[in-house]
Amino acid sequence: MSARQRAENIKLLILDVDGVLTDGGLYYDHEGNVMKRFNVQDGLGIKFAQKAGIELAVITGLNHGAVEKRVSELGITDYYPGQREKLPFYEKLLKDKGLKDAEVAYIGDDWIDAPVMLRVGLPMAVKNAQPEICGISKWISSREGGHGAVREAVSFILDAQGKLSEIWKEWAD
Repeated sequence: MSARQRAENIKLLILDVDGVLTDGGLYYDHEGNVMKRFNVQDGLGIKFAQKAGIELAVITGLNHGAVEKRVSELGITDYYPGQREKLPFYEKLLKDKGLKDAEVAYIGDDWIDAPVMLRVGLPMAVKNAQPEICGISKWISSREGGHGAVREAVSFILDAQGKLSEIWKEWAD
């Protein structure tokens, strides 16, 4: 089954954060505080997915206040920070939402994402993901993490579902 065919069935998109929603960099200020960089195009893509009826969740290995703030701003309520073992939270999401593996997409970039990616219907990777992650992915972005890769993934899913042109019409008319 092609990635496009898999995308037609997606009801939930799960995102990793570092290296996917961010560029994976750790930016330190002069006091040693870590800052994160997010891409506004990714945020708008997330809003488009929500508008089209696709639910979103975030499962991330790190627990950082900046991520919590951004996830909250985006209206994502299924947020699981500080989780190096992501599979139990994936299984919780499936159970809570009554979904099957085939109805879920996951965007990752590193080995920590592999257990979930091996289960979902549409495993997706950012362009600069680790080679092993690209190897298990059915779709790979043309953009690096933190630089619009999530927006590109959302557009791919929405296009496969025939919803992208309707969202575009709202802006172009």
